[in-house]
Amino acid sequence: MIDLLARNPTLSPEELTAGLTPSARFQGVRFDNYRPNPEFPSQAEARASLQAFLQGAQVRPGGFRLFRKTRSEGRGLYLDGGFGVGKTHLLASTYHAGQGNRALMSFQDLMYIIGALGMVRAVEAFRGHQLLLIDEFELDDPGNTHMANTFLGQLMPAGTSVVATSNTEPGALGQGRFNASDFQRQIQGIADRFETHRVDGPDYRQRGTVSEGPLSPEEFAVWQAKQDPATLALVSHRDLNRHLLEVHPSRFAKMLAGVSAVGIHNLTPMSDQNVALRFVHFIDKLYDLGLPAALTGVPLNALFNDDYRHGAYAKKYSRCLSRISELLREARAG
Repeated sequence: MIDLLARNPTLSPEELTAGLTPSARFQGVRFDNYRPNPEFPSQAEARASLQAFLQGAQVRPGGFRLFRKTRSEGRGLYLDGGFGVGKTHLLASTYHAGQGNRALMSFQDLMYIIGALGMVRAVEAFRGHQLLLIDEFELDDPGNTHMANTFLGQLMPAGTSVVATSNTEPGALGQGRFNASDFQRQIQGIADRFETHRVDGPDYRQRGTVSEGPLSPEEFAVWQAKQDPATLALVSHRDLNRHLLEVHPSRFAKMLAGVSAVGIHNLTPMSDQNVALRFVHFIDKLYDLGLPAALTGVPLNALFNDDYRHGAYAKKYSRCLSRISELLREARAG
């Protein structure tokens, strides 16, 4: 059995920027196996927009240039919509269908890279890329917004094109994160670089289903018996949260290296937002890596404080609950 609490890995600058490709869960996705909801035409339109984006590439030595032969400046395409409408599927499909030097990462991972390397080194690390794919773009923090504006402002004029996705809360579909009034100037600097496409629809992870609850002890025992004991990681929620505060989020994926499944006992409500956000990022990594996971404890609607679930980071918590529900459904089915 693997003890996650004994792991606190380090990452070199080279490791931070290596392997920025679709994660295990999205290795097999392609434009052809994306299934747009016919009740929401914007989903099929988003796929067509991305395919057109790539078809506009001009192949040349060293990579490709998008859209205009006479202009070397990179272009931007931004998919704005609720969680669970397939935006990450489309972003990974764009990576698989693309050519040239390209990278796919979450917005949070990009912020961690910039924080670890510094802006100058981060820009240099990606200067040779023809295409950057940034998932879960977030403009809810002025500091991150400033870093994103500076980073893109140096790369895109030099020829790097960017496709980004963002989760907008269901009650604000189509408004986009570019409209926040508190730091409009920084946001506008980013928005001007992108063509925005709205992607409507319900959360596909919950489509036609009831949200899952944590496993009972009996269900957990059945799930555990199906896992490889040598590579299974079991941990209590309380101990995990304590450990995640000691491990930089950029290292979560490496902390899970070699793990085949994760079992988390006794989910409990989280009253500290710093603890809650670390847990959210951990779930994101579990989900992206395609690792089976099982959880026991309180109902999911009691996991996060109501103030958090309706505050500035509401979309993070909504996405996390959606992904945990899917992981629980997979645990019961497996």
